[in-house]
Amino acid sequence: MTTPQLRDAILRGEFLPGERLVEAQLMTRFSASRFTVRAALQDLASEGLVQVERNRGAHVRKVSLEEAVEITEVRMVVEGLIAARAAERVTDEQAGELDEIGLLMRRAVETQEHRRYSDLNQRLHGFVRQIAGHGTADRIVETLRGQLVRHQFTLSLLPGRPQISLPQHERVIAAIRDRDPKAAETAMRDHIASVIEALRSIEQLGGPS
Repeated sequence: MTTPQLRDAILRGEFLPGERLVEAQLMTRFSASRFTVRAALQDLASEGLVQVERNRGAHVRKVSLEEAVEITEVRMVVEGLIAARAAERVTDEQAGELDEIGLLMRRAVETQEHRRYSDLNQRLHGFVRQIAGHGTADRIVETLRGQLVRHQFTLSLLPGRPQISLPQHERVIAAIRDRDPKAAETAMRDHIASVIEALRSIEQLGGPS
């Protein structure tokens, strides 16, 4: 077992927030040694995905809505930087792929394929990071995103959320395609500010804490 394998399992929701991560079970599941399992748990603890407590073992770390808002505020700044960098570096071929993703997102909204829209959302953000090629910012966003998986899933189920976020994503795509760093940063920050508002609305409705 490698750290990425356990990380992916957590991000896919195979281990729920608060669930214990029993070393013996992980050793069997991933055909790994105890040393490898412990190393992976420590790695993911440093990323904020896992919490390791003395004499109590490890479990998937719960992230409250309040903390999720704080994490997303940091994402807003970093992803704004990434979008601006992408606008400076985007190639014609990459611009075409961005347009294609945007078209697929619109079709997913029109056909109410919310799961597909959510997957395309992740694809878009990942591709923007790829275009930007900012290794440090990319690592920061990946770590922060991992801590927000449960809340991102809740957001995807909010009525009308895709209809709100679609035009925001389209503005990000247009700004990057037009090679306008300032507009790209503003569009991305506005989009993630909307995510923060949605998270706060969940809190007001008594969503998961």
